[in-house]
Amino acid sequence: MILRTLIGITAMMMTSTVALAEMTETEREAFRAEVREFLLEEPEVLVEAMEVLQSRQDQSAAERDLAMLRDNADLIYRDPNSWAGGNLEADLTIVEFVDYRCGYCRKAHDEVTELVESDGNIRLVLKEFPILGEQSLLSSQFAIAVRQLHGDDAYKAAHDALITLRGDANAETFARLATDLGHDPAAIAERMKSPEVQAIIDTNHALGTMMEINGTPTFVIDETMVRGYVPLEGMRQIVAGQREG
Repeated sequence: MILRTLIGITAMMMTSTVALAEMTETEREAFRAEVREFLLEEPEVLVEAMEVLQSRQDQSAAERDLAMLRDNADLIYRDPNSWAGGNLEADLTIVEFVDYRCGYCRKAHDEVTELVESDGNIRLVLKEFPILGEQSLLSSQFAIAVRQLHGDDAYKAAHDALITLRGDANAETFARLATDLGHDPAAIAERMKSPEVQAIIDTNHALGTMMEINGTPTFVIDETMVRGYVPLEGMRQIVAGQREG
């Protein structure tokens, strides 16, 4: 109420025949003094103003995100080059943009797995989104190469191994990991360098640019963008909210 009163007074002042720009210096100083006195007497108006501003910014960002999601829906939700698991006939899809060297992606991994398994009606899509340097890039190349050569189940096993990897992601590590997973290390190493693998990463980066994604993990939960790590219960609340909406 206080904020609306102040805005109303200011608006009337600005639209009156004696607009602020047309005031004399003495009139402007008097006006500023009155505003300053008002704010000192009613400082809560500043809090109210910031809350209104934040609400408007949040609403604008949500509308912009929704427009971007709908404009890029096929590439986000239905890209055949991105692994999909969980319940493939689910009523809701979660898309995760992931970097294997990202600490918060690692923290989210078990919780996302728990969410998908306990809910039973979520489809999960993983987007390889290496942004944290050479080891991130090589890790994504390895995972994509495994999928192209050995299929979805092999990819998920590689993904789970990479997201929990504690050592360096280098040629020796990938050779050992390929062997542990029952694959030919040389074939995977060769495939990692292929243009087909790099094209998927380039496409995901281009999509991320269009969607204003600059960090990981980033989630698309149905038609809501979630930038950053959210604990399991928070994810459950977002899922419930999307279903209610």
